[in-house]
Amino acid sequence: VGGPHQKYLLFLEKKLIWCGYWLGLGILSSVGLGTGLHTFLLYLGPHIASVTLAAYECGSLKFPEPPYPDEIVCPSNGSSNPNEVNIFSIMSKVRLEAFMWGAGTALGELPPYFVARASRLSGQNGNEHSDDESDDSSEEVLSNGDVQRVNGARRKRTFLRQCRQSIKLLVEKVGFFGILACASIPNPLFDLAGITCGHFLIPFWTFFGATLIGKAVIKMHIQKLFVIVAFNEHHVETFVEWIRDVPYVGKYVNEPFREFLIKQKASLHRKAGAPAVKEPSWLAYIFEKVVMLMIAYFIYSIINSMAQNYFERLQKSHTQTKRRKTVDKKAID
Repeated sequence: VGGPHQKYLLFLEKKLIWCGYWLGLGILSSVGLGTGLHTFLLYLGPHIASVTLAAYECGSLKFPEPPYPDEIVCPSNGSSNPNEVNIFSIMSKVRLEAFMWGAGTALGELPPYFVARASRLSGQNGNEHSDDESDDSSEEVLSNGDVQRVNGARRKRTFLRQCRQSIKLLVEKVGFFGILACASIPNPLFDLAGITCGHFLIPFWTFFGATLIGKAVIKMHIQKLFVIVAFNEHHVETFVEWIRDVPYVGKYVNEPFREFLIKQKASLHRKAGAPAVKEPSWLAYIFEKVVMLMIAYFIYSIINSMAQNYFERLQKSHTQTKRRKTVDKKAID
């Protein structure tokens, strides 16, 4: 139905799609017990960096909408005010997408929690026992195999068990604030905290509330601050000059970086709605290939994780069958 309300509905629809986009990228980043796609490095980090560079170049954060946030163009009405551009104003500009990405990473931590909780409630043994059984089964099934490979796998399991034990003690003794601390600090072992919380039946809202606050508020502000400071105009110019002084490769890499920055700044000063001039760039080409490689690695890690889980189930089944035959043989004797 047409009417003056349509512009508000379109605005709301656009915001919901924007929020859903970053929420989905956040889930992709944390799902899969550490094998997730690193969407902060691929999407959110570059977006914050683009807004930061554009803010200092334009002297304003009042980018025309549209095309923002799909494209960033400097305002053409002379509303430049460099005094308004600072770290806090840039953080405020990207707060919505950063919060939604952080909330997505918190949602991605729920599967390990629910799996461990369901396992505990169903009466199965905890993760510590399953790891011990995996060690025993590996020793029995692979006793005639490569001893060095088995020892390396055992050392890795021992290290992970120590990490799990440390996180377990932190969660048990400190509770909400322990989970909050684990979620607030960039920590690749946070999945172990989710498994531990599920295993020890930590209440859902205690776990999810601390995870959401830690990841979407505290950790997200730390990451935003780091990117904004790193891509401050002065720091970027210093970095470009520093590249030139790198032995052997500096003089070859410096010029492409400088040309890339010049083109980016020029594209910011076109009129809103005007098409951006796309010229081939070595940096853009390299970044595109890096993205493709990371996506390929993400797919590979999922397949590899599924294969390892399947192999562990086969090991466990083989060990149980072997033990059952041994018990039956002793009973017959």
